[in-house]
Amino acid sequence: MKHIFTLSIIALFFCQGIVFAQEPDLDRLRQVPETESLPVKTPDLIIEKVEIPQSTLDLKINYWRNWTTIGLSANQASFSDNWNGGGVNSLALGANFDHKSEYNKDNKNFTTQLVLRYGTIKNKDQLAKKSNDRIFWDNKFSVKMSKSWSFFASLAWETQFMKGYKYGKDPETGLDTIGDLISNFMAPGYLTESIGIEFAPDKTFSVRFGTGTARQTFILDDRLVYDDRESFGVDTGKNFRNELAFQLVANLNRDLGKNFNITSRYAYFANYNEWSDASHRLDATLTARVSRVINVAFSTILWYDKNLVEEGEDALQRSQSLSVGITYKFPR
Repeated sequence: MKHIFTLSIIALFFCQGIVFAQEPDLDRLRQVPETESLPVKTPDLIIEKVEIPQSTLDLKINYWRNWTTIGLSANQASFSDNWNGGGVNSLALGANFDHKSEYNKDNKNFTTQLVLRYGTIKNKDQLAKKSNDRIFWDNKFSVKMSKSWSFFASLAWETQFMKGYKYGKDPETGLDTIGDLISNFMAPGYLTESIGIEFAPDKTFSVRFGTGTARQTFILDDRLVYDDRESFGVDTGKNFRNELAFQLVANLNRDLGKNFNITSRYAYFANYNEWSDASHRLDATLTARVSRVINVAFSTILWYDKNLVEEGEDALQRSQSLSVGITYKFPR
């Protein structure tokens, strides 16, 4: 038994020696690179000015926005000679041009708006007469004081294109006759400067309170300057009048629905020396869009100004029209 145990111990040491003999020599596998086997050369530093090409995405902020509307309208009616329902052949044509540019940056705003209107109507056996005639150019600069209130300064010019006449009838023939000249280009013409406070709660409505307003009235046609009476509020024999006044101007441009829009401008002008008898003018247009370019428009003007009529006449003037026309707006 003792010999068997001794032989087992010898066999165990022998097997262990075989195992150790089979382990690899890891130190023999390690390779150390030679010193400075890869020499590195330090490059010379050269500084050169390089022009970088401009990027194709050179984006700039455009603070201007522009809108333009061009419109043509027509109304026509005709009847045969044996038409027993009554009626008069007529043709009415109208044209309008509206342009508005607006500059916004930080809390500053500049707006310029040009409105041109002209229309004429011709009835059978009658002379052609104007149905609309207006040139209006308004410029306003404002600085915001809060979200809805601003300080503003404005300059507006207003007159008409063509001569205006009174019309009468020949007692013998019954045909129209041209009477006296009653207005012309820059007769009258108005230049209005105003400073004050503006209230604009949103982009569709604004009200200007022009506490410091001056208006000049020009009559540049001597045929409309009279020696026995005033003309457009200008003293007898004179071509010019200057007034200091309070002015209120309210503007509305709002969509009432998908295809309905209303625009209006109300102007109140009160001379500080004639506060009790101020002038009022309301221009309003309701437009229904039939298609992208065709629309139906109803327009009305109410104008009260005693300086524009002769003594004894009603100082309230009224005008209205209903038309079908083509209107092109850009940008769309």
